[in-house]
Amino acid sequence: MKAGRKQWIGLAVLVLPVLLISVDLHVLSYALPFISAGLAPSGSQLLWIIDIYPFMLAGLLLPMGTLGDRVGRRRLLMAGAAAFGAASAVAAFSPSADLLIATRALLGVGGATLMPSTLSLIRNMFHDDGQRRIAISIWTGAFAGGAMLGPLMGGALLEHFWWGSVFLVNLPVMALLLILAPLLLPESRDPHPSRFDLPSMVLSLGAILPMIYGIQHIAQEGFGWPPLLAIVTGLALGVAFVGRQRSMTDPMLDVRLFGSRAFTAAISANTLGVFAMVGSSLFTTQYLQMVMGARPLVAGLYALPSAGMAILAAGLAPVLVRKIRPGLVVCAGLLVGAGGFALLSRLDVTGQTGLLITGIMLMAGGVTLVLTISSDLIIATAPPERAGSVAGLSQVATEFGGALGISLLGSIGTAVYRRHLSDAGAPASALDTLGGALESARHLPEPAGTALAGAAREAFAQGQHYAMISAATGLCLMALLAPIMLRSVRRASRPQPRPDHSGRHVVR
Repeated sequence: MKAGRKQWIGLAVLVLPVLLISVDLHVLSYALPFISAGLAPSGSQLLWIIDIYPFMLAGLLLPMGTLGDRVGRRRLLMAGAAAFGAASAVAAFSPSADLLIATRALLGVGGATLMPSTLSLIRNMFHDDGQRRIAISIWTGAFAGGAMLGPLMGGALLEHFWWGSVFLVNLPVMALLLILAPLLLPESRDPHPSRFDLPSMVLSLGAILPMIYGIQHIAQEGFGWPPLLAIVTGLALGVAFVGRQRSMTDPMLDVRLFGSRAFTAAISANTLGVFAMVGSSLFTTQYLQMVMGARPLVAGLYALPSAGMAILAAGLAPVLVRKIRPGLVVCAGLLVGAGGFALLSRLDVTGQTGLLITGIMLMAGGVTLVLTISSDLIIATAPPERAGSVAGLSQVATEFGGALGISLLGSIGTAVYRRHLSDAGAPASALDTLGGALESARHLPEPAGTALAGAAREAFAQGQHYAMISAATGLCLMALLAPIMLRSVRRASRPQPRPDHSGRHVVR
């Protein structure tokens, strides 16, 4: 059955939280230098300020998707909007790095109730394959819209207000969602819901957080027993989580879905694409402001070409999969994205504007093309009554990939940065973050201050080089696998006219 006007207007409401999540991510990236100056976090704390939010999302999306199937997806969406707004207000006024990490964790809890509801409602509002594909491309394009709006909004706010103002922009969006959702969105739930499994939720969080703790502390302090033990603990809890899902009659995560090579390829491409794109933003935003010296608003303007390319790619994806096999389109998108990262790896302290803009445009366009197609392939596998849990799985891939990108690529960059700066004889106060090094340089007499700032910028550029090469390598490897694993997925077909009982032809 075709969706009507109300469903398309409802889609606009569902785009609001997606747009907000994207805005929030990019706004925070541009606020990092101000957070570094205002709260003086360590390198590990800075990564946790960014990471804790998407990792809480990744750990809670599956249980929240299941909860939405049980209590109602619209109801969960509205509860999440209220919680997200409240946590944003608290985060804006955090006086310390530790409290900001805690409030970002609360934001992750609220956000975990928003994202599965949006995709599962789309699945239940748009039953026609062609319309659903277009709806998901609009949904994906909202991330690109947030990438364009976030830097501009963040730049304008940070020109005139303190860093906490970037969290307050969430409040009017959440208020609008609370007003419009009851009017325009249908309620839907699983008529035979599974029980909410608290042990699975604990295991999913327990598997994720210790591993990231271990990875970040190895980058900061080198190999040691505490971080290695944390990684082993996380892996063991992950194995326990999978084993529990296999043994349950109605699991939170149906691991049998991964028996399909196409489904596994779609999840993998989605995760790796977000891993590379979000991880790179940790470097490009700091590069613009602390290496090139751009003011926040000017730095935000640099994001416009890449955001426009991402919007174009999201709109082009449904057209391409009607003419070309999805596996080949995904492969091409991954290779284009890898080319963008290869260009970004060549940036140095001289500030190569053309290289930067070209690199982030190719990266954004290629990865967005992959995300749009993979999101549709994941959702298309879901029966309507389990849409929430499968939508949650799709978002786990997205959020986990983004957080893992920040953590792993950030840890690679941090390790290289610390090694190069240590070799240059920099003081310990400069070894955690580039922002900390520049702050230390301002308090040193000349020429020592200028020398430290130059050495720190050079060390950051070296860390960025290795992180971007790592991202490009991962995308190239996935590009080799995608056509093979997705070869069973055929081109999308156009709706065909069929005769009804009266002999007339109608499109169904």
